[in-house]
Amino acid sequence: MSKRIYRWVICLIGLLSAIAFNFAQVPPIQAIPKPTELRGVWLTNVASGVLYTPWGVNRAISQLAKLKFNTIYPVVWNRGNTFYPSSVTKKVTGRDRDLSLQVLKFNQDVLAQIVKQAHRQGLRVIPWFEYGFMAPTNSQIAKRHPDWLTARRNASKISVDVNQQKATNSKVVDPMLTKGVWLNPFHPEVQKFMLNMIVEVVTNYDVEGIQFDDHFGLPSDFGYDRFTVNLYQQEHQGKNPPNNPQDAQWLRWRADKLTNFMERVYKAVKAVKPKCLVTLSPNPQEYAYRATLQDWQTWVNRGLVEELICQIYRNDQKTFLAELQQTALQTARKKIPVGIGILTGSVTNPVALKQIKQQVQLVRDRGYSGVSFFYWESLWGYITPESPQERRNGFSSLFSIPKPKK
Repeated sequence: MSKRIYRWVICLIGLLSAIAFNFAQVPPIQAIPKPTELRGVWLTNVASGVLYTPWGVNRAISQLAKLKFNTIYPVVWNRGNTFYPSSVTKKVTGRDRDLSLQVLKFNQDVLAQIVKQAHRQGLRVIPWFEYGFMAPTNSQIAKRHPDWLTARRNASKISVDVNQQKATNSKVVDPMLTKGVWLNPFHPEVQKFMLNMIVEVVTNYDVEGIQFDDHFGLPSDFGYDRFTVNLYQQEHQGKNPPNNPQDAQWLRWRADKLTNFMERVYKAVKAVKPKCLVTLSPNPQEYAYRATLQDWQTWVNRGLVEELICQIYRNDQKTFLAELQQTALQTARKKIPVGIGILTGSVTNPVALKQIKQQVQLVRDRGYSGVSFFYWESLWGYITPESPQERRNGFSSLFSIPKPKK
């Protein structure tokens, strides 16, 4: 099956599953209460049709509100395109939004629609820059700006996104989701582009925050492009970067550069909207640092992240519990709200409701600020071990339980 056909089949599955959902009207809510327990979900366009029709958006938000969710993370940057009309990406890529929105005749502003409906029903909206610095090899941004791309020591630029494999706990991974190139996060033009896009969202939409994830970094075997090597030489008396990408000093130099950019992002957001939260959904600290140069523990300590949801996508409960006890998470939760990202399933890895409930309870028992689920379509959509109604009933009972006192 060709990649093009595969992509449309996945979209069709998502659309058909959306049609099958029961619709529930929820009265408008004028004020958005501060959540006592984070109950979130990510809304992506990958293997999901929820963002492609107005009724799909409305139905999803109505169901989430009815089941006592309080936060949604809609994708706004994915596969080199935006899911809102963007003058920033129009200048850089020639497109103001993802082409699929036009093909499926959803030309209105999907993010504006989400914000309107979510706020009517009391849900926070935190736009999610899902792809971060990653882009498809055939994307317009990669084709038009090859000088923005970084490379490995052997000059190769194609990457396999191991985070997707880790997230699904599967060896069977959609190559369209995992293969790509990486924009150089140290390049001033790349930084300008990302900053402009972030500020555009914060300025134009009434959102409670923005979110980055594990893609807001760089695989640690990258950084050997000409620009980065020259920058390193300027700061190291003409020496080349170490050949070993895991060299401690080389890791630290690149991670610090990323931290400095994160500080610029934070300041730019606050200059536009001081109450807008800067949030992050990374992998556990040790892996995030060595694999993707994300020293998020330092970001938290420097006040650059105001809410954190650590992705702990594990089927094995002992491993899941061990991750909850990591020192970096324990330290971070003393400073800011810290929730846990839980996998509710994927095309290749359906997750049983029993496991989801067990993991939520483990999170609650340890006093974390809440949970967020990856992702919408796998809550009660397609390829789930239980029926959609069973799944909805399960989440309804799950969120009827009050958060235990610390």
